[in-house]
Amino acid sequence: MTKKIESNSFHTDQTRELIIYGREDCHLCQDMMFALQNLQQQVSFDFKVVDIDSDPQLVARYGEKIPVLISPRTNQEICHYFLDLAALDDYLGKFR
Repeated sequence: MTKKIESNSFHTDQTRELIIYGREDCHLCQDMMFALQNLQQQVSFDFKVVDIDSDPQLVARYGEKIPVLISPRTNQEICHYFLDLAALDDYLGKFR
């Protein structure tokens, strides 16, 4: 399962693309996705959701530490379990 969730505003800045690593039936993953979708109304960024169960290497890397919000550009972990708005703002602030 991979879903891409785009914001309403168009941009080509790949630094504003994020990845959530999670699982299909993960309530914390759903919570993070919902929080990010709400935030997209205020801040322009895109994200996609990747099911770690589709890749044994991702399962080995993240295991139960999901959801994890990652910058695909730098492979930097922004936060895990819950959306850390301050950490996300710090990350996105580097590109404003």
